[in-house]
Amino acid sequence: MFGSIGMPELIIIFVIALIIFGPRKLPELGRSLGKSIGEFKRASNDLRNTLEEEIRVEDTRAPEPKKSETPIPAPEEAQASSAAAPEPASVPADTNAASEQSPSKSGV
Repeated sequence: MFGSIGMPELIIIFVIALIIFGPRKLPELGRSLGKSIGEFKRASNDLRNTLEEEIRVEDTRAPEPKKSETPIPAPEEAQASSAAAPEPASVPADTNAASEQSPSKSGV
């Protein structure tokens, strides 16, 4: 509880405090020390809870969408590149494919 302080060390500290403060003042000092330690623990727990809540709120926020790796060209660059690119050749539709259905699919 007190780390490396054992029972003999605590007794020596108690005797020195008894000699310095006297028997009438010692219970009062003990009470005020206990209240101070309790208040410190309460403040420490409040701080820890606040930090944990803030971390949880940050984790639940939706991450921002990542920016694309390729830069978006300026409007002038986009028009110049579209004018320079050749148009794809149109493929004529096969009109014979529709009329050449197999007889097995017709339900005969």
